Amino acid sequence: MASDSTAVGTRMATDVSWTARVSEYRGVTPEYQELKFALHRKLLERINLEALGALAGERVRTEVRLAVARLVEEERTPLNLAEKERITEEVLNEVFGLGPLEPLLQDPTVSDILVTTPRLVYVERHGKLQRTPVEFKDDQHLLRIIEKIVARVGRRIDESSPMVDARLPDGSRVNAVIPPVAVDGPLLSIRRFRRDPITAEELVRNLTLTEGMLEVLKACVRARLNIVISGGTGAGKTTLLNVLSGFIPEDERIVTIEDAAELQLRQVHVARMESRPPNIEGQGAIKIRQLVINALRMRPDRIIVGEVRGEEALDMLQAMNTGHDGSLTTIHANSPRDAISRLEVMVGMANANMGVRAIRQQISSAIDLFVQIARFSDGTRRVTHLMECVGMEGDQVTGQDIFVFEKTGVREDGKVLGRFRPTGIRPKFSERLKAAGIHLPASIFQTVVEIK
Repeated sequence: MASDSTAVGTRMATDVSWTARVSEYRGVTPEYQELKFALHRKLLERINLEALGALAGERVRTEVRLAVARLVEEERTPLNLAEKERITEEVLNEVFGLGPLEPLLQDPTVSDILVTTPRLVYVERHGKLQRTPVEFKDDQHLLRIIEKIVARVGRRIDESSPMVDARLPDGSRVNAVIPPVAVDGPLLSIRRFRRDPITAEELVRNLTLTEGMLEVLKACVRARLNIVISGGTGAGKTTLLNVLSGFIPEDERIVTIEDAAELQLRQVHVARMESRPPNIEGQGAIKIRQLVINALRMRPDRIIVGEVRGEEALDMLQAMNTGHDGSLTTIHANSPRDAISRLEVMVGMANANMGVRAIRQQISSAIDLFVQIARFSDGTRRVTHLMECVGMEGDQVTGQDIFVFEKTGVREDGKVLGRFRPTGIRPKFSERLKAAGIHLPASIFQTVVEIK
């Protein structure tokens, strides 16, 4: 109970901080916005940012702050001291940061930032969507911020290439869509990741999974079992993948492959690769499948693919089947069974001549464990299935649940109730764990944990 009250207290404190921060945006008038952009334009006309770029970061910001303060004083507007300080900070955000989004990016409780129109910005906090009073001046203002994000990672966005995936310096995932694909103006979605990656202990404390389930997963990673993490959008697949990768020994070489680099591995010996979209002539695209094939030539001990969503599924399975045990990946699916079906479809995309039985044999021999994670209506994430892939029965891939999460109801305050229940089945991979010198106590497969 003490830990619960502490968590509630912390959340209340962050909520108060959030309210104070957001309240600053209320009452922003068009005149105020116009003044801010006028100051921005004058600043760019008056100072040489390229020359300032040779100075140290903090010194540059100090110099620009002084220049903005002088410009504010020159403006014949009835601003008090607090308003002058605020507009100075906002102009600095336009120059050095992402404009109106900066306060949201500095808030550790915000996990998603969703810009639907310049005047409609939502965030996700504690698993719930909330509208904010943050606004952009117009479509061009929002587009300029998007272009700034995209340019940092060497990508582009324009009418010929109106969709882009990118990332922020802190690893946050960015997706942007602009007209003509976006009907009502530019769309921007930012999936944020914590500066300090979530730990396995936090997952247990948050009841994302139980201590017993964590021990099983830790043993599977160390015994080099191939694991697929499945779940819906925003369910926490990448977060769980980061945690599981932390159990890989330091003396192993890890090769990671992603669409946009976002994994936060703690090991030193990590070779990271990222796909690349085509250039303006439509040439030079590097797909995930090419990177998976190339990874096999890089002497990896483990291959981690951020997400399989296409033809690369075949190459990933073949890598798992040809000596690259202990590989990890994620896939979008609503259940472990759906994950198997999706893998069948994706492998079929890579090689239409493969029969269904051959594809299923590849899956059953390559993958040892499916980990299903889901987000519930109260915003919590739970690992709902640990399913062992045990082989083929006839023409079907067979699996057996080792742990399941059973939802039992919803409290009046909206909290989802349920229990983590071991099925009582001792997994077939227990022999592989023993061979690796790992012994799990029988009690792990017997303890039920209730969420009340």
